[in-house]
Amino acid sequence: MKKKLLMTSVAGAMAVSVFGFQAAETHADNHEFELRVLHTNDTHANLDDVAKRVTLVKSLKAEMPDSNLLVDAGDVFSGSLYFNEFRGQADLEFMNLMGYDAMVFGNHEFDLGTPEGHPELAEFVKGADFPFVSSNVDFSDDSNFDGLQFFEYTTEFENGEIYNGVIREVNGEQVGIFGLTTEETASIASPGPVTFSNYLDAAEEAVAAFEDAGVNKIIALTHIGFNDSAAVDNDMLLAQSVEGIDIIVGGHTHTELSEPEAVGDTLIVQTGANNDNLGQLDVTFDADGVITNYEGTLHEIDDSVEADTEAAEILAEYSSVIDELKNRPSGAEAEVFLDGSRYDPANGDINFGGVRINETNLGNLITDGMLWKAQSIDPDTVIALQNGGGIRASISEGPITYGEALTVMPFGNDLAIMNLTGAEIYEALELSVSQYPAESGAFLHVAGMSFSFDPAMEAGSRVKEAYVMMEDETYVIEEDEMYKVATNVFTATGGDGYDMLEEAYNDGRVSEPGYRDYETFIEYVTSLDEVAPEKEGRIIALTPFEDVTENNWYSGYVADLYYGSILNGKSETMFDSLGTLSRAQAASFIVRSLGLTTDEEASFSDLENVAEATQNEIAAAAANGIVNGIDGEFRPYAPVTRSQLALMLYRAYMVDGEEFTPESTDYFTDVEGWGEETTNAVSFVYETGIASGYGDQYRPLAFSTRAQAAKMISVFLDVETME
Repeated sequence: MKKKLLMTSVAGAMAVSVFGFQAAETHADNHEFELRVLHTNDTHANLDDVAKRVTLVKSLKAEMPDSNLLVDAGDVFSGSLYFNEFRGQADLEFMNLMGYDAMVFGNHEFDLGTPEGHPELAEFVKGADFPFVSSNVDFSDDSNFDGLQFFEYTTEFENGEIYNGVIREVNGEQVGIFGLTTEETASIASPGPVTFSNYLDAAEEAVAAFEDAGVNKIIALTHIGFNDSAAVDNDMLLAQSVEGIDIIVGGHTHTELSEPEAVGDTLIVQTGANNDNLGQLDVTFDADGVITNYEGTLHEIDDSVEADTEAAEILAEYSSVIDELKNRPSGAEAEVFLDGSRYDPANGDINFGGVRINETNLGNLITDGMLWKAQSIDPDTVIALQNGGGIRASISEGPITYGEALTVMPFGNDLAIMNLTGAEIYEALELSVSQYPAESGAFLHVAGMSFSFDPAMEAGSRVKEAYVMMEDETYVIEEDEMYKVATNVFTATGGDGYDMLEEAYNDGRVSEPGYRDYETFIEYVTSLDEVAPEKEGRIIALTPFEDVTENNWYSGYVADLYYGSILNGKSETMFDSLGTLSRAQAASFIVRSLGLTTDEEASFSDLENVAEATQNEIAAAAANGIVNGIDGEFRPYAPVTRSQLALMLYRAYMVDGEEFTPESTDYFTDVEGWGEETTNAVSFVYETGIASGYGDQYRPLAFSTRAQAAKMISVFLDVETME
């Protein structure tokens, strides 16, 4: 039976401290049922602040003690040292303490799978003081779950067991809860013998089963993503396609929905990730199970929340073990920031890059270590590949601890050495860049090779020639030749969609020497005299500019800024790399890259003929202290000099309160006497690698070329990422 959500539009809603909408009408008999749903998702074993979550849960439950549910939408597993050490048991103790009512499996619950099954996940299930709901996952071929899974929708459920759905009685009313896990789990995790069926078919069956049982209040716990992978599954499509679901508590995409998303008759909520928030959704149902009123919010789990005493005492027992592990030095020291960042403009990220979209120095270091280890086992290995989704954090400059290595590579993937055709390598590279310029966990970092690709081409036809890069020779990868390739077992067995590698694996063209990724990483970095990897141009995204080729030293910098929507060419096909950059363009690029805005108008007297958008960007630069002008003028069309660009970047660095103290101001003889700010600015760009000089000359009055400016701004954004 189709139900109608009775609510006013957003425009007509009353402003409140939490997000909600009042009903347009109420049911005639005035029978109402109020329910509070507290929810989490994608906590990824981030337990440092779990005692604060316990405080919030206890407090919010106490406000409606007889009419609440606490549910989780999956991915409790993987992502921190707590998981590496305790395999979910630490998380489970806190979930039991808080009194969870149901959980659905996320894809990372299957990270520890082997062909023989999931013994550690089975132990997690057995120890739970709540049931698991899973309408589209079948554990029948995994003997670890014998007697744990029941393919039914029932009121007679037991804790520590798995059901298609459960019917909970809450304050005299029946609420149906079922679960869905993304079908992508088969390719992005290690499911072993566990199988996954279509989410829409499973949802239709669940709604029908609940309605046949007389249940008209239905909650879907889903780990399929808010609006991603439409070809596979997501919550928006679920809400649009399946009638009868009142609430979708979602996960997988780490989406922070600060207010519930209403899609037809269905409300969708999601909290983000990593124990950052606790979600609260208060709904009122009428007698027909129609939501007539709701309010939703996210409670930030931060320093404003006191830790629960009982939970803090329990956490101390776990954290003492983790603290010891985190602080154990490896013996290696990073001379530079090792970039394992991600690029998400929605979260305010400014640097178009990161491990899921671009070459990084950490990706290079990891793959170099893989190749080094593989060659010690099989000297014929020439290439290494590492999926960006398997690089989970950055490492700061300084001593490298075991904890940092485990945080970067928390999944414990083993080394695999594969015998692949050149055609299979090209196919893998095509998958790697198929989503560019969007992020993809399948994006490959490489060692022992380089390649370029054209994002303007159709996915599947983007990769140009790829090369094996050896110390003494470089040669093209030929499709009909065979190559030894190191990777991790996750990718080798088809993880992240690498079906071509899985086929080679199933053909027996693989060896698994058994070395864990983080152990190999530690072994490699401790073997080095200096840990100072760089971006080397191993992966080049081609631009539409005819005067920027993959062999130009600046091509990677231009691509970063072009695909990051920071700069364009002089025309659609020409970048004009040797041309000068105007002061207006320099200010615009810097403001654009940092996302700066202002409501103030620029006070300079010579901007009358400058485009309004550029005027606004110059105004933002001035408001943030990046530019000062000259005698009341900005001189927008004057070429920017190398000293002026250094000053702009130096000031931009300090916009967020960062400070920079140069190690020296004596690098260049031709900036002596230029004043403290200018000499500090030149030292800043030199010491951070943003710019170099010409021997002992900086040439401060020389005009900056567009190619030089591209490098300076691109590297500046890398420096910003490090802070």
